[in-house]
Parts: sequence; structure tokens; C-alpha cells
Amino acid sequence: MNCYVTAETTPGEMRTALTPVTAAALVKLGLKVQVQPGLGRKSHYADGDYEKAGVTFVSDHAAALAGADLVLRVRKPPAEDIARMKRGAWHLSFLDPFNERGLLDAFVAAGVSAASLEMIPRTTLAQKMDALSSQASLAGYAAVIEAAQRLGMALPMMMTPAGTIMPARVFVIGAGVAGLQAIATAKRLGARVEAFDTRPVVEEQVKSLGAKFVKIDLGETGQTAGGYAKALTPEQVAKQQAGMAKIIAQSDIVITTAKVFGRKAPLLVNKAMLAGMKSGSVVVDIAVESGGNVETSRPGEDVITDNGVTIIGHPCLECTVAHHASQVLAANFAAWITHFWDEKAARLRDDLADEILKGCLITHGGAIIHPQFAAQA
Repeated sequence: MNCYVTAETTPGEMRTALTPVTAAALVKLGLKVQVQPGLGRKSHYADGDYEKAGVTFVSDHAAALAGADLVLRVRKPPAEDIARMKRGAWHLSFLDPFNERGLLDAFVAAGVSAASLEMIPRTTLAQKMDALSSQASLAGYAAVIEAAQRLGMALPMMMTPAGTIMPARVFVIGAGVAGLQAIATAKRLGARVEAFDTRPVVEEQVKSLGAKFVKIDLGETGQTAGGYAKALTPEQVAKQQAGMAKIIAQSDIVITTAKVFGRKAPLLVNKAMLAGMKSGSVVVDIAVESGGNVETSRPGEDVITDNGVTIIGHPCLECTVAHHASQVLAANFAAWITHFWDEKAARLRDDLADEILKGCLITHGGAIIHPQFAAQA
């Protein structure tokens, strides 16, 4: 089975879907792995290490796509790449299927079986394949580092001959994977950390990391079967904003991580709340790429408000630590392939009854088969 891993063309994307370690694992399984020269250069993986792992370098991108049985990449592919693939081939990457209907139709027209990393179920069995979680954890870490670099203050308390430096105050909104890692990182750096989440079930996790859990009475809330926070009503959002305003005003760093899977991110921090913050404070909007939690955040830009608050809108914080982001992401890819690998037939199993495949396979056999998207056809 031919596996082709293409380099990323999306501006600012530094990650790769394959590292030398995972390349060796796939070759050992029995796949013939082909890659573009310089595949891991942006994430600091050398061509020589890939060569030692047993991969073949190819410079003809179109021919490699046409001959591949399985194509791996980080970001969703351009339409022309899908058209070049052969019928019956597999494609695995982030696909953003809720917002990319045209992309799904292109996979159908090409007869390609497209699996979406975002749709892999959050189950114990699929934990090693959970790319959303592996990347969110690094995004939470990177959010704190980016904020600390711009803050102009030290984070820990310091006792000096000239006086005591008080610890910086960090407020994390959302205690999912990204939020918990942000809390842990800020605590390791010595900050005073508070956190809020609409799911009361995460209070114990927040406290176990040494942070204070902020309680705001929003009425009935909770989480989905997949572990995501349920969307709030407009009335609940208003209560949440009112409850957070005082804490935000006292904070030196605010990190927002609230995402609702498949929908626009909820607006949590408005202009009035930003106006109440101290000059020099920093806000990091991890959800900026899906609409943003902060009213004035913009993807790919640092916005500075009139009162001197910096709002970081980095669309891919995990890309700032691309070496390790690629390490865990490539492991997610390899775990998925290993799970579905039929050693005797030397190919992927298209077992449509498999719970993981049922969750993430969007197109197959020239049709959209995932029920969430087939219903929209």
C-alpha cells in the first residue's frame, strides 16, 4: 500500500503529519511511504532522518497523489489535489467538515474515502488518535508563553532587596484540554491562577492544578457525550459575562478557550470588559479561528485597545511549538493507521461497523456516509 505524505501549503502552518519515528513505524507495518523533500523542515525534522526511517522522496507531487492509496496531511487539501487522487484511495487530515461542504462534495466526486481528524470519537479506545486533544494541550501551553512574552511583567512572586514583586494574575476561561494545560503552565511559572468553566464537573480538576475555580450561577449547564461544553443560551452568556467582568478587570492575563464543536465560538469578552482591564494586560483568544471569544480579536493579528490591552489572535498557537506538535500529531496519525491496518491483506480495513470509523469517516464509495453530513445532502 502506497502512503503519500504531502508538505503543508497553508500560510503559517509549521506542523507535519509524519515524523521519522512514525515513518519507521508505518514502514514496519508494510506501507511504502513517500514524502516530499523538506517535509519536516519547518518543524525541525531533517530529511536525512526520514531517509534512515525508510521513506522514499518524491518531487512529482501530482504523480505521487495519483499513485497513493493513502494520503496524509495536516490541513484540508486544495480541490485540485483531491481531483488528482485515484478512486478508492483514503485521505486523512483535519477537514473542518461542518464548514466545508464543497470539500466533501469534491471527495465524493473523486471517489475518495475521507476521514476527518476532528470527528474521531473521544473514547478510551480512540485516545491515542485524538488529534484535537493533543493539539489543544500544546495550544494551552503556548497561549501562556505568548502572553508572558508580551506582558512586560514577571509571573512569579519574587522577594528582592528592593521590595516584593507580587505574582501576576491569570484568568483562564474554559477548562477543557487547552484550558487545563494553560492553568498548569501558568502555575508552573508562578502566577496566581483562577479559572471558570460552565461545566461544574471540572472544578475538581482545576483545583488539583492549584488554581481557584470561579463559580457563576448560570442555571442548568453541562457537557455533551463527547466531553464538549454545551452551548449556552443568550441569557446564560449575559450572566457569565457579568460574573467574569470583575475578575477580568483584576487580571494581568486572560486566556479564553471556549469552543462549541461544529459551531461559531461564543463571544465571552466584550468591549466593555476589555475597557475595564489594566493597561499592559494581555488577552489570548485561542478560539479566534472559529469566530473568537473576544469581541475585537482578529486571526493572525495582535490588537491593542485604546486602554493598552493587547489581544493575541494567533490562529494556530500549537504551530509555535511545531516540533512537539508534530511529534504528537504524527503519533495520532500512526495510531489511526495501525488500528485499521489489515496485516494479511496489507491494506486498511474499511470496517464500517467500527465505532471509530463510524465517527470519523465522512465519504466512502462515492457518497457522503456520515449521518451528520449525509442528512444535509
